[in-house]
Amino acid sequence: MTAAPLRVGNFSGFYGDRADALREMLTGGEVDVLTGDYLAELTMLILARDRLKDPAAGYARTFLRQLEETLGLAHERGVRIVTNAGGLHPAGLADAVRRLADRLGLPVRVAHVEGDDLTARHPGSLAAHAYLGGFGIAACLRGGADVVVTGRVTDAALVTGPAAAHFGWAPTEYDRLAGAVVAGHVLECGTQATGGNYAFFGERPADVRRPGFPLAEIHADGSSVITKPPGTGGFVDVGTVTAQLLYETGGARYAGPDVTARLDSVRLGQDGPDRVRVEGVRGEAPPPVLKTGINRLGGFRNEVVFVLTGLDVEAKAELVKEQMGDALAKAPPAEVRWELARTDRPDAGTEETASALLRLVVRDPGQEAVGRALSGAAVELALASYPGFHVLAPPGKGSPYGVFEDAYVPQDAVDHVAVLPDGRRVAVRPPHRTRALEDVPGPALPEPLPAGPVRRAPLGLLAGARSGDKGGNANVGVWVRGDDAWRWLAHELTAERLRELLPETRDLPVTRHLLPNLRAVNFVVEGILGEGVAAQARFDPQAKALGEWLRSRHLDIPEVLL
Repeated sequence: MTAAPLRVGNFSGFYGDRADALREMLTGGEVDVLTGDYLAELTMLILARDRLKDPAAGYARTFLRQLEETLGLAHERGVRIVTNAGGLHPAGLADAVRRLADRLGLPVRVAHVEGDDLTARHPGSLAAHAYLGGFGIAACLRGGADVVVTGRVTDAALVTGPAAAHFGWAPTEYDRLAGAVVAGHVLECGTQATGGNYAFFGERPADVRRPGFPLAEIHADGSSVITKPPGTGGFVDVGTVTAQLLYETGGARYAGPDVTARLDSVRLGQDGPDRVRVEGVRGEAPPPVLKTGINRLGGFRNEVVFVLTGLDVEAKAELVKEQMGDALAKAPPAEVRWELARTDRPDAGTEETASALLRLVVRDPGQEAVGRALSGAAVELALASYPGFHVLAPPGKGSPYGVFEDAYVPQDAVDHVAVLPDGRRVAVRPPHRTRALEDVPGPALPEPLPAGPVRRAPLGLLAGARSGDKGGNANVGVWVRGDDAWRWLAHELTAERLRELLPETRDLPVTRHLLPNLRAVNFVVEGILGEGVAAQARFDPQAKALGEWLRSRHLDIPEVLL
């Protein structure tokens, strides 16, 4: 343990991220620990299906390919690597890393964390995994590990574990742990903190075509500075950090296995070019339960997209819907969903821009009802339907889809174990103190702006947004960059207003959370994603662009703000 700052970088934000990022971070400047985040709800389902084919699979094989080219460099520079690429089989990946190190002639010490796999307790599931905290990782690092492999831990645990090991934090040092959670949440999605997917990307002179990966300088008191290696693309400012802080969060209490971080306490400040200071974070005892993500097979789905060109789009759509309905009536799928996207425009200069898309999605517990029944019905209409009939692609035989749900287990019901490089197994005790999670009373609203002239304009001229998925729910975080804009936003963008601007949310539960320190409002929309991303219940199944849709909507904005 030491009081010197800990420099933690990220080299992966998802399974499929930039392959050369690990080398880029190892050669980009001083860093103590590099973290790789590979897991998401959908990724766990993908890995579970891999494991069905091969019991030895279940981890992110791309990590091994990255490590083959960089493990020697990491060893030479004394950089430790912590990753959740172990997925469903952390012990298997740890063994593979050891074999790789032996083949390369490197004396690399490898440890792993296990205990998250609860699949056996959930019959019928493909994968059921509890979200573990960071103290198993800390135990591995204290035990001398150079590489730590985990399964399903919280994304932020990849940072809180190294910080707890480095500074010697006790499990009850909640403010310090919460500061590391916030830093970890900013880092977890890689380049989303350095200008990637950023609402105001066009305003900065920085090159955002290839953003660099972020790193955090974490201090003993839990404060941090978010930055990036010099010479890399993108940029880091209060806006990029705010955007990532709002990503896939909810209210003021951001719960985790080790600590509940109070997002309403976070203070951000520009600390120089590409440097944002994060301080003031308060923490509370964690909840008494652990979240468990459960993936299971939901059935089979199929789809066909009809192209409707030129005149009478609505009438063409009604005709083919009636024809398909008659054909499917003999063995109707359990769920039939139509969506008409009016991508056409009048007097268009190309056939593509003269065309609308009518999408039919069917689901059923059995493959037959969504396979031959759909493909036969669609193909038979080729010469017997609307003028100009064609489809983007013929439907196939139907494919399985997954569904995701949350469950919760007591913290002491999970055997959280750190398996050290020498093979010793160290049990990680559940937290001694817990606190049931409850909403924070809403803060007082700021004084409203004085009345004045307004202009009808897109919300995005003034506000940034970032959105994402959590199971079947979506969050939309919206922030502004000035106090007067905040005074307007806090009064204007209510839950009721959101429902008006985004009609898809009109009949769904919507909760608004205010975060004045960030000049932000965060909405949680329940059920908009159905049974989760793998179920593909809507056009944008992960709600990645829900915030950009909101920014495109027009409303009356005070002219003084534009």
